[in-house]
Amino acid sequence: MGRGTGRDKYEPAATSEHGAKKKKGKKEKDMDELKKEVSLDDHKLSLDELHRKYGTDLSRGLTPARAQEILARDGPNSLTPPPTTPEWVKFCRQLFGGFSLLLWIGAILCFLAYGIQAATEEEPNNDNLYLGVVLSAVVIITGCFSYYQEAKSSKIMESFKNMVPQQALVIRNGEKMSINAEGVVVGDLVEVKGGDRVPADLRIISAHGCKVDNSSLTGESEPQTRSPDFTNENPLETRNIAFFSTNCVEGTARGVVINTGDRTVMGRIASLASGLEGGQTPISIEIEHFIHIITGVAVFLGVSFFILSLILEYTWLEAVIFLIGIIVANVPEGLLATVTVCLTLTAKRMARKNCLVKNLEAVETLGSTSTICSDKTGTLTQNRMTVAHMWFDNQIHEADTTENQSGASFDKTSPTWTALSKVAGLCNRAVFQAGQENVPILKRSVAGDASESALLKCIELCCGSVKELREKNPKVVEIPFNSTNKYQLSIHNNANTSESRYLLVMKGAPERILDRCSTILIHGKEQPLDEEAKDAFQNAYLELGGLGERVLGFCHLALPDEQFPEGFQFDTDEVNFPVENLCFVGLISMIDPPRAAVPDAVGKCRSAGIKVIMVTGDHPITAKAIAKGVGIISEGNETVEDIALRLNIPVSQVNPRDAKACVIHGSDLKDMTSEQLDDILRHHTEIVFARTSPQQKLIIVEGCQRQGAIVAVTGDGVNDSPALKKADIGVAMGIAGSDVSKQAADMILLDDNFASIVTGVEEGEFLLPVAGLVFGMQGAEDFPFLPPIPCQIPGVHKLSLPGAPHLCVCVCVCVCVCVCAESFLGLECWPAKWNQLLLLSTRLFFAFS
Repeated sequence: MGRGTGRDKYEPAATSEHGAKKKKGKKEKDMDELKKEVSLDDHKLSLDELHRKYGTDLSRGLTPARAQEILARDGPNSLTPPPTTPEWVKFCRQLFGGFSLLLWIGAILCFLAYGIQAATEEEPNNDNLYLGVVLSAVVIITGCFSYYQEAKSSKIMESFKNMVPQQALVIRNGEKMSINAEGVVVGDLVEVKGGDRVPADLRIISAHGCKVDNSSLTGESEPQTRSPDFTNENPLETRNIAFFSTNCVEGTARGVVINTGDRTVMGRIASLASGLEGGQTPISIEIEHFIHIITGVAVFLGVSFFILSLILEYTWLEAVIFLIGIIVANVPEGLLATVTVCLTLTAKRMARKNCLVKNLEAVETLGSTSTICSDKTGTLTQNRMTVAHMWFDNQIHEADTTENQSGASFDKTSPTWTALSKVAGLCNRAVFQAGQENVPILKRSVAGDASESALLKCIELCCGSVKELREKNPKVVEIPFNSTNKYQLSIHNNANTSESRYLLVMKGAPERILDRCSTILIHGKEQPLDEEAKDAFQNAYLELGGLGERVLGFCHLALPDEQFPEGFQFDTDEVNFPVENLCFVGLISMIDPPRAAVPDAVGKCRSAGIKVIMVTGDHPITAKAIAKGVGIISEGNETVEDIALRLNIPVSQVNPRDAKACVIHGSDLKDMTSEQLDDILRHHTEIVFARTSPQQKLIIVEGCQRQGAIVAVTGDGVNDSPALKKADIGVAMGIAGSDVSKQAADMILLDDNFASIVTGVEEGEFLLPVAGLVFGMQGAEDFPFLPPIPCQIPGVHKLSLPGAPHLCVCVCVCVCVCVCAESFLGLECWPAKWNQLLLLSTRLFFAFS
């Protein structure tokens, strides 16, 4: 919450090692606390209990004086920025860290050698001076470039701040007032309406048609209804809590503030994402290892020949020249520049394939990936709700869900389908946005929720213009969908003059719609809704629901002209028209279908030994259906639930080891220990995590890393940012991704397609054999400079060290290898891990020498 309460006990600064450890331990403890699930019980409280807990008058709100007291105690309603590293420190790290330090030492030794020669010779050789200048220039240029790359990807908290609303409407002393959102305090009475951003975590006490967009927080793609009702033990899923920084898309609501600032659910995620520290990349670890070896060899040889030259009674100046010469000759001067160029060229190739790299080292990390934790919506799927099946005339019909409409079609000649499509088109508030006549129907933008948009596009594709249908059958009156009735109803003027004047159409939850019907339409004729028809409905409903699809029921009724003459005043408050004894027409089910290229991409991952894990906030049934559709759960592989169903035994009697695949619910994951999670990750090859929270996504990533995996994580919402930051490589979505997720990630997918990640992995894998060639060539090019140096001991006193021309040739040759190696390298012949490259580089060292 605020920037401090003034109640913390003073502690002296940690000046000792013990103090530093204590400070680090406190930070780790804080991070562990943030990783825990949200602990809220306010959604379970009655309004009286809520009033007693916060001391808020639920009609008049807080008094201004009380609000000021709470503000002084808790601080402003804002996100606390994390401690920042000064820019000059970041720049110095790039300039003097790792391999750069070795090159600086080489440059200093070159200047020292030139200084000694200038002091002892009348016409000193300038090669050492030139080499020192070139080495310094290489380090400075590559350091500046690396600093620029890092600076672009270090503004996570800035993107969180952009989500904070500027103003809030509060009620204090019975008066409504608009205040700065930072002034909102715990206990305040707040009102939000469609278009507003929620200024704090709210316990809803009254609502009218309120829906909020929680997609960035929970991953749910459709707007969620908010009401005063307690509907779920999980505070993230109950309807009576609205979360800080989510958007109210329609309706109005009033609520009591229960958390502000850093203590909100979003604030915890922000603190978690900004507080996580990423580990070293595989390439940086191996280059550091390479530096240690090179430094050890250089110092050993240099000191050995320094001692030998003194034994042979050379002057100390000559001995120092030999020492410097051998050490500098061992330094692979072009390695830093070459690695940077290799990474840059690969990053450019990846950008052409829709993978935008923010951090150059991420190029290689992606190539080393052994586990991909992928989000479902928009990455594995098309991120558009699509009609998948229809049930009418006692038969399930499959719709075309492909992106290019190349799939199966169904019989559209049935009069029942004509009636069903008419109900779906009329009982629908979604409309195409203007000016899209030349845009393909499936790619048109729609104003309306996801399900109604799917119905609109389906009817437009199958039956022609929905706009014309609505113009011919104008709407007279409507009852919008609400959580109590669970149906939407509208009455229209009937364009068919052979029927009655008014047509009532209704859609909603299938079981609720069926309960209101007494007949069913079969092949265009009404028949009694008997037990046989109800059984057929139930079987179809269960089958479609088992596919993970969202199912809606549809019915209609031609209103008798004698009871409802022209101009009849329909009343939706005191309903004066029938809503029972309707005619059931059919079912339509929808799903967000898989992308066409994903199954092949998942297959490539599996053949390359890369494990693909689905981590989603969606329902387990939907997640499992998509996982089977894209191949994350292979055909023939069963979960414990599948085995229990096949053997007709309770799930508890099934040995989890017998199931190769598993679907883990977030509520089960919540109660697992680290050891139990490790056991699942170790013994199951095909895994789906459903209904996961942001903290659980992070725990899953850490579990994979404990298994020794190099983990890539995809995500698009704020809820994904901690996992994106913790992963070895975070991959954000370029189209649907939030600013927060893009800032936390190392790479951005410009087309939001999982298949592009696999393409990026292939490009990154190609970097491994190229790096093997480069490392070997660098050593081989420096090796010929070593033998002449000791050979000079018997009598030659002038020493010429490798100069700037050699460095230029070295870099150019290695860059050519990076560009051209693809034509003569077969990936299957090369090592898949960096720790295998040392042996490879040694062989190449002798081959090139």
